[in-house]
Amino acid sequence: MNAPVIDLTGITKTYGIGTPVETEVLHGIDLRLAEGEFAALIGPSGSGKSTLLNLIGLLERPTSGRLSIGGRDTATLNEAEITQLRGRSIGFVFQFHHLLPAFSAMENVMMPTIIARGAADDEVEATALQLLDAVGLKAHAHKKPGELSGGQQQRVAIARALALKPRLILADEPTGNLDTHTADDIFALLREFNRQTNCACLIVTHDPRLAARCDRIVRLVDGQIADDLPTA
Repeated sequence: MNAPVIDLTGITKTYGIGTPVETEVLHGIDLRLAEGEFAALIGPSGSGKSTLLNLIGLLERPTSGRLSIGGRDTATLNEAEITQLRGRSIGFVFQFHHLLPAFSAMENVMMPTIIARGAADDEVEATALQLLDAVGLKAHAHKKPGELSGGQQQRVAIARALALKPRLILADEPTGNLDTHTADDIFALLREFNRQTNCACLIVTHDPRLAARCDRIVRLVDGQIADDLPTA
């Protein structure tokens, strides 16, 4: 089996600790995702999917349990190290693309590398252009997000997520606000990059058609993994 990119053991997450509204949202999550795996995370609203994705994406810290990314125990890392690990190892794609409206498509794709390196150069620009070409938007490289369709904006977001060649792609309802045809195209792009780069992908989706096209389906119910099964 390929090496685990994410490894969660006994993960819990509690909000409002010590207050009358203290609530445990995740209850002892065990989950591993290996290089090259493409998994769907499904479950009803309120089941804890977004919280789990935020923890894996290092946007929040678990209350207890062990969370490793690429073999590194995140509990041993300070905030600067967490930020660096997140920036270099994880690519994010959200339902709403969160592109910077004042910047062109190419500049948006370059942004993670600029943040990581502190500056842009010809190589960074060339990589951004290659990624936009790969998602079919090379001709729109200098357009701003407001000049692009919803599907095109999501393609830019995917290119941006891949800018630093992350080991892990986290996608939270990436096709949730798109029509069926465009959603299929976006999913196919993610799948293609997964195969080309061997990155691990964890996709939150409410679309059973898309979930069935993943390698495995992890179903979260009431903050616990109800089942974790291969699709084939």
